[in-house]
Amino acid sequence: MSSYIIEGGNRLEGEAFVSGSKNASLPIMAAAILNGGTTTLYNVPKIHDTKMTMEILKSLGCKIKESNSKIVIDSSEMKITEIPDSLMREMRSSVILAGAILGRFKEVTFSHPGGCDIGARPIDLHLEGFKKLGINIAEDSGFIRCSCDRIKGAKIQLDFPSVGATENIMLASVLGEGKTVIKNVAREPEIIDLQNMLNSMGAKITGAGSNCIKIMGVKELKDTKYTIICDRIEAGTLLCATAITGGIIQLKNVIPDYVDPILHKLEECGCKIDVKKDSVCLKAPKKLLNTTIKTMPYPGFPTDMQSVFGSILTVSKGTSVIIENIFENRYKYTNELARMGAKITVEGKVAIIEGVTRLSGATVNSPDLRGGASLVIAGLIAKGETTVNNIEHILRGYEGLDKKLNKLGANIKQIK
Repeated sequence: MSSYIIEGGNRLEGEAFVSGSKNASLPIMAAAILNGGTTTLYNVPKIHDTKMTMEILKSLGCKIKESNSKIVIDSSEMKITEIPDSLMREMRSSVILAGAILGRFKEVTFSHPGGCDIGARPIDLHLEGFKKLGINIAEDSGFIRCSCDRIKGAKIQLDFPSVGATENIMLASVLGEGKTVIKNVAREPEIIDLQNMLNSMGAKITGAGSNCIKIMGVKELKDTKYTIICDRIEAGTLLCATAITGGIIQLKNVIPDYVDPILHKLEECGCKIDVKKDSVCLKAPKKLLNTTIKTMPYPGFPTDMQSVFGSILTVSKGTSVIIENIFENRYKYTNELARMGAKITVEGKVAIIEGVTRLSGATVNSPDLRGGASLVIAGLIAKGETTVNNIEHILRGYEGLDKKLNKLGANIKQIK
């Protein structure tokens, strides 16, 4: 088990470079299975989840070369279609490989995925989408086996705009026969990035970013080179870290439109923001103002930023309200913030936060990926020393978060 030791009280100031997107990298890495050749990806973040995805791809027979943020995936000799249960349990996002394996081999076997316990995230929508494509599904002893003779284009209506289900259906149908139309799809920027990457392989996909995606099946895909977009959640986290300390940051390698809901709320909290083509400058006030947040599917306020924003609201003026509409277990971090002196009341999906003058250092446990990041941010402003345990959760999705914050003036040490 690893921990962060944080000495609070330092004002953050300077420049920071945003890494590649975690949530875009994983489905794009899975897509490398489809061409049966070589895929070169740039701007891949060095985090636990991308490492685990590479391990799964290797276990399936892919060859991978890695150099800094560049990876080359050769899937030409891949023959295995069963995702190892031990690796599947490590990371929920591993389910996204099922669609790609199905698309190429017309069969796949996998177990129910693991990952952060932030609430019910069933894969029913994934499986229902597969069935619409003519894929037979059998469940036995915790394993799910999917197979078909051919994948046939279909009209699919999602009950909820699930990111994972949207991506899995896209991956499964891109080499299918005929036209697939998916309605009520997720509109996240990562969906657009997956579409662009698949199209660079020769796929025929339109509509990503809207509520309807159309896929015209092709017979084969070619080798490609592709650069992954920046991580909008990391960008938001760095902005919030600066805001809570009353600092100034110049954030580079960011797509401002993708973080617009976050910028809007930071402005409501009193931050001054200057947006350029691929950068954002934030200047925080001495004391943040209160606000109300409602998490919603994109382009609404992202659920992944809810806990991070919750931290900065603990020291804002007045009373703030958060309404979590996506995952019911997102509030585990609030118990840890209470150890630091935060005043938070949670009732169902609503959290009421009364701003305090200052937080105090304490020993806290990271409950999940984003909840862990929120505790790090709280430690930046807390009086004295804060120890954040179980940072393995944080390492799943942030590339060198401690190093980036230290470069801005924080005092964080990682210990094992």
